[in-house]
Amino acid sequence: MNVIVSNKYQTLLGTLSIDVIKTINGEFTVNDLANQFSNFFFNKMIIDITAIKGYENINTLRELSINFDCSKLIILLDDSSVVNSAMYLSQLVSVGIYNFTRSVDAIPFLIDNPNSYKDVAGYQNLNDNQISYQPNRMMMGQNNIQNRIEQRVIGFKNVTEHAGATTLVYMLKKHLQKAYKVMALEINSNDFEYFNDKTLESADYLNASFKINNAKEAEVILVDLNDGPEDLCTEVIYLVEPGIIKLNKLIRIDYKIFEKLKNKKIVLNKSVLNSDDVKDFEYESGSKVFFNIPYLDEKLDNNQKVKEFLIALGFARIND
Repeated sequence: MNVIVSNKYQTLLGTLSIDVIKTINGEFTVNDLANQFSNFFFNKMIIDITAIKGYENINTLRELSINFDCSKLIILLDDSSVVNSAMYLSQLVSVGIYNFTRSVDAIPFLIDNPNSYKDVAGYQNLNDNQISYQPNRMMMGQNNIQNRIEQRVIGFKNVTEHAGATTLVYMLKKHLQKAYKVMALEINSNDFEYFNDKTLESADYLNASFKINNAKEAEVILVDLNDGPEDLCTEVIYLVEPGIIKLNKLIRIDYKIFEKLKNKKIVLNKSVLNSDDVKDFEYESGSKVFFNIPYLDEKLDNNQKVKEFLIALGFARIND
């Protein structure tokens, strides 16, 4: 069972689907929290950082790390410039707090997959006078794309619900790794674990940039984006499952969705459409389909349709 300490993000934290034994709301000193939970058993304590008085002073967080088992703490950061500075995150790691995120959706992932020092070492500045890593979301990936001219980072994003990004990334990796050095990464999810493939990696979006930027050996990085930032990638593929219910639901949620996807790389996945149907889809949606992928058997190691898709993406060596 978990504890939630909330303030500014009380409503957001209230939407979490996790077991909660106790919730408190307001602003508290570290001593307040230590006195209240000193003899209280819990699995994880999820702390809205704005609930801690003086949280912008890193010494307050250092005091928190002294009074609590840091492996049980998950810190939800706010959007202030101080908290999101490279120095602040570096000092968080230095005091032993490894589980922090700006995404509420990442919290269940961190409960089941807590970070080790290795996962967050990239945030730490050991020299104290030179910041080597800037994890600000607006900068994540963007500054480093120019340094990865030969490396392709391809994001996959479901446009319709459950359009199959996770399974497709898994299948593409299986085929690509025969001819390329490839890495597969999912953001804010742990669905990869069900494939029983330890080479598949998972991370929350704060750590995803670090993993991508340090995968220097990989020629190709496939990213199951989920709700992660697209600017981590050099290109993004938008997956649409073209069933009637899925499409109608999508349009009701956002009737301008295909206007937003204009000139984007749209791929139909889990599709039962033939070539004429695809032309009708393009006409009705006002969009252009890059590729049409039918239902695939993910157990196959050599699927012709997957190879055709990869060749269309420019991976010519897949045919060798």
